Amino acid sequence: MAKDQGDPLFAAPSDSSSPEPLAARMRPRTLGEFIGQEHIVGPGRLLRRAIQKDQLSSLIFSGPPGTGKTTLARVIANTTSGRFVTLNAVLAGIADIRVAVEEAKRHRELYGRRTILFVDEVHRWNKSQQDALLPWVESGTLVLVGATTENPFFEVNKALVSRSRVFQLRSLDEADLANVAKAAVDDVERGYGRWQVRFEEGSLEHLVSMADGDARSLLNALELAVETSAEPWPPADGAGIQVSLRAAEESIQRRAVLYDKDGDYHYDSASAFIKSIRGSDPDAALYWLSRMIYSGEDPRFAFRRMLISACEDVGMADPDALGVVLSCAEAFDRVGMPEGQFHLAHAALYLSTAPKSNSALAYYDAFKAVAAEQAEVPRHLKDASRDKEGFGHGEGYLYPHAYRDHWVAQEYLPESLKGRIFYQPGKLGLEGTRRTTILERREAQIAAILQAASGETPGDSRREGERGLIWSEAGSERSSWEVRAEGAAPERLALQRQALFDLADPLRHDRILVIDAREGYFVWEALRRASEGSVVALVRGEREREVIEQYAATLPEMERPFVLVGKPSEITAEEVEGSCGFHEFDLVLARDFLSPPAVQPALLARLAAEFPGARYLGAESLPREGGRLSSLPLSESLEQGLVHAFAVFEADFYGPEGPPGLGKSAKALETCAAEAGLEELRVERRVFEYRRRFDRRELGAWFSPDSAYGSRAREALSGDDLERLARAIVECTKAAPVPWAFASLYISARFQSPRAGFET
Repeated sequence: MAKDQGDPLFAAPSDSSSPEPLAARMRPRTLGEFIGQEHIVGPGRLLRRAIQKDQLSSLIFSGPPGTGKTTLARVIANTTSGRFVTLNAVLAGIADIRVAVEEAKRHRELYGRRTILFVDEVHRWNKSQQDALLPWVESGTLVLVGATTENPFFEVNKALVSRSRVFQLRSLDEADLANVAKAAVDDVERGYGRWQVRFEEGSLEHLVSMADGDARSLLNALELAVETSAEPWPPADGAGIQVSLRAAEESIQRRAVLYDKDGDYHYDSASAFIKSIRGSDPDAALYWLSRMIYSGEDPRFAFRRMLISACEDVGMADPDALGVVLSCAEAFDRVGMPEGQFHLAHAALYLSTAPKSNSALAYYDAFKAVAAEQAEVPRHLKDASRDKEGFGHGEGYLYPHAYRDHWVAQEYLPESLKGRIFYQPGKLGLEGTRRTTILERREAQIAAILQAASGETPGDSRREGERGLIWSEAGSERSSWEVRAEGAAPERLALQRQALFDLADPLRHDRILVIDAREGYFVWEALRRASEGSVVALVRGEREREVIEQYAATLPEMERPFVLVGKPSEITAEEVEGSCGFHEFDLVLARDFLSPPAVQPALLARLAAEFPGARYLGAESLPREGGRLSSLPLSESLEQGLVHAFAVFEADFYGPEGPPGLGKSAKALETCAAEAGLEELRVERRVFEYRRRFDRRELGAWFSPDSAYGSRAREALSGDDLERLARAIVECTKAAPVPWAFASLYISARFQSPRAGFET
């Protein structure tokens, strides 16, 4: 039945003379005593803040035994102002759930007090038992805290999981286990601090190593080792106890091998096996294959996974791979074990050493296109045997075998998908030898499509003339707003953001500071990437703060970013601590705020001084090295003189393009790195290219006299010239988007404390 804080599980620990096991006595009571799991309960982490503020929503702790799931439940019980009730799913049934619900409803109605229900081994409940709990969790009558050693996404009701936040606890590392042992040895009240416990060289290390990440296993072994090393037990206060290596070895002799055919260890080992094949590591592939077979895995399961890998990971680079694995699987069925292990090894080695290609994944892109729109089969591809006379089905089809090399350029995709590319041939193996032919034929096919499209009837020129160019209506606030709105998150910025976050590669529990966050475009990506950590956005004004907070209001309170107003040159750790409750960061991200170069040393030095130990990642645009309108193929529709004059204007406006390299910004950063307290400084220049079109509305913003570009352009060219240029630019990108380049500088460094005497 349900129990509240009076449950022995949550009772105050006894002293060191208690008959309770050491692991029970040493169970942490507060977050300050909790050891390990820094990624979820460290300073600034989401769960720690939720516990401290007593604002828990339903959650599930998942992880191996001895990692602290029940201990965290105990910490919550000691912290919350609500009722804390416990159930053990092994012993409790639907009747117990009903009792807990009725009590929760009564306390909510009479006292306005919420109830937190802790369910240990929650995966042990069957579907009907979990369903009985669901409506009360959904209504808020109960806040669920579940604990499970299984994968909750497979073993717990999907509806319960979807209404809970899942925290995965990891096996403790050896440093954490050593701290657990030290705490037990030093604790006078609950551990062995009353005596002088000493360890022979290697004895404590043996206990830590063999515990294999399990704190409970370590404490049980430590208890046995210590208490069998003193005769009689307990000795007098202050007595010395020497734990020998032999005593440690006898206390814990064998590391458990965790493996189950239906749970996480099964799927994790299979995943490691396939990823080793995909990574072309035959040694690792043999190891994980052997581990699965040694643990009792069905060899046919391994063959099924390899049959998939033969097409998914090797694919067209070596089409024979599928036949080899299939032959090995058939041979295994004839031979059986143990000799059939040769066929397992043969298949794994073949796949591991074969060239790789995942181009078959193009199928899923095509599948998405089908789901997005049900396009009609082109007339020339339809079956001509039934409706050729009445509807012209099959008319215009070119029979490839009638042409040289049995191929002819023609369109096979529906009208709405003309020119769409799904398949990208790889460069390795057989596919690599065919790559050139595939690409050449594709280019010819696209050229044929564009040539056919050029013969289509043009649009009504009168209506086009009536629309006019936006730049002739520069005073229109609405037109200006529409241009800005359409370009609020252009593909250029999206590519820059993607590259920055790929370079940063944040962990889910990272604490991220976004400098000069502006409209929050990088903040939202940081929240997605670090969903279990914290994100702090530094903005320059109240308007920017309002924009971010208004959007963030749609998120649960504990998942929103912290928003601070201030200049990057004035931000302090104390200010962050006062507003957010923490000031340590794993990542500091920024874009386009280090110009001009003269201010770079002071800005970076301040950040290094305030947030030492963090990684800094910055993206700085290089506008002089990006695309230019004069680089478009305009000479086909305009006289050479105008094209030349336009190119001269842009060369003067942007300045000469710098030589390939890192540019002045990189040199300035390298010069000030030591002064600014930066280590591991890396600077690289990346040029991105995407395909785009230009329309009259956008060009109206370019050529507007209100913009610096348009103002200078009107000094060099007449209004008629600009209108002709705008028409030509629209026309040259109308048939197909054109390549457009832009360059960014990516800066990666680690903050260390600045040198003594360096002033910001």
